[in-house]
Amino acid sequence: MKISELFSDVITEDLTYEYKAILNPDKPVKWAKTIVGYANGEGGIMFVGVSNDGEAFGIDLNEIDNTKNLIAKIIDRHIFPHTKVQYMMRSVDSNAERFVLAVKVNPANSVVRYREGDFNETVYIKGDGNTTPATPEDIISLSKRKYGVDNETSEVLYEESKWSEYIALCKEYRESSNVPTIKDLQNEEVISKDCYAKSGFLMFADNYEGDDSLICCRLWKGNTKTGTVLDSGRYKGSLVNGFRNALSFIERNTKTGWKKTESGGREEVRAYPKEAIREALVNAIAHRDYSISGTQIDVDIYCDRIEIVSPGSWLLPKDYAQYPVGSIPSIRRNSIIAACLDVANLMERGGTGFQTMIECYSGCEEKLQPVVSIYPGFLNLRLYDRLYEKIETNIYDELSGTKKRVLELLQAEGPKHVKELQAVTNYKSRSQFLREILNPLIESGVVYREGNIKSPKSLIVLNVDVAE
Repeated sequence: MKISELFSDVITEDLTYEYKAILNPDKPVKWAKTIVGYANGEGGIMFVGVSNDGEAFGIDLNEIDNTKNLIAKIIDRHIFPHTKVQYMMRSVDSNAERFVLAVKVNPANSVVRYREGDFNETVYIKGDGNTTPATPEDIISLSKRKYGVDNETSEVLYEESKWSEYIALCKEYRESSNVPTIKDLQNEEVISKDCYAKSGFLMFADNYEGDDSLICCRLWKGNTKTGTVLDSGRYKGSLVNGFRNALSFIERNTKTGWKKTESGGREEVRAYPKEAIREALVNAIAHRDYSISGTQIDVDIYCDRIEIVSPGSWLLPKDYAQYPVGSIPSIRRNSIIAACLDVANLMERGGTGFQTMIECYSGCEEKLQPVVSIYPGFLNLRLYDRLYEKIETNIYDELSGTKKRVLELLQAEGPKHVKELQAVTNYKSRSQFLREILNPLIESGVVYREGNIKSPKSLIVLNVDVAE
């Protein structure tokens, strides 16, 4: 009988499953390292009574009792901290005399070691079908994942002058525009009781120079990465610096339109709501996995969307789409970094960031709603350009190069005088510019004139409602 006949989702040995014929009490490290490796990872199941090729021959009840006792003894004497295991049995014969014993190992909250003697400890990590001793670099990375990269108390005393960028951020976004007090920071455990900064708070300091804060921004021509990069930026240093620079990059590389209001005035319409962009960046900074070296947050702007990709697995048990709108549970990978953003009034404890983004797109059709895509090791948040189809697809394809330049200026900088629009073209004659370029745009409804036609103060305004 194959193991897959007892456990339908078990096909072969991998990161989650491993087969053991028996557990040798004389050489416990041979199998106990698998328990340690699972505990240091995402957990897993070790099957006893199964051959290397997946044949489930089983062991009898007496052997099962002995196996359980052996596992308990080895965990108690050699595995620290002690791991938690659960057992499940399934019969391999019709008489229920022989069974496969499934030993489920739960992931540990700290780094687990196998101890032989008083001074010989080994940390094991699980590979695909094997378990190996961890290298020093593996142990550092594992420690960061288990304990969090941001929750260690440093030897740096908090001084307001060393966090001037963070203080300015707090003044900008806190409702009262006040500076957080030492008591505020201590209550959030951002600094210790004796005012030493936590490691996560150091990443907000003015002089922070770590590579793990890197944010890479790119503007692409077209809707894929095969196009030309029109603009780019690499921002590191303090998390405040990265946040502000990424916001500025998006601001200068996205469009703004204008529409008439019922009162006869005009209202600015952004391709991407400011609040949605801010929430997306804050969530990426707060929840990325800083223990994965050589990675960064990527911000890619395409002609129809922005994608913000951050390293780190999805922490919740169910897929994003399985949670009803507005009910995503709050869970924090980096408690101190999140607390720093919370103090600055940039992050809510209730996990309402995604809900805020959705509310920003209320009234937009389904295909424009924000999308969260979850992949092994990273998360992709996609925001769609609310002006793309109205302006780019329905209008631009039908216009000449000169008319496109006029619209691009209106999109980028808002309403303009006729003279300012003429300046971006090759037309020296105002009357010819009006006759061949501007008047056809006005007649088609792409733009409209605000003010008296004869007044030099009248403005030409882009009409983003033209495609509705």
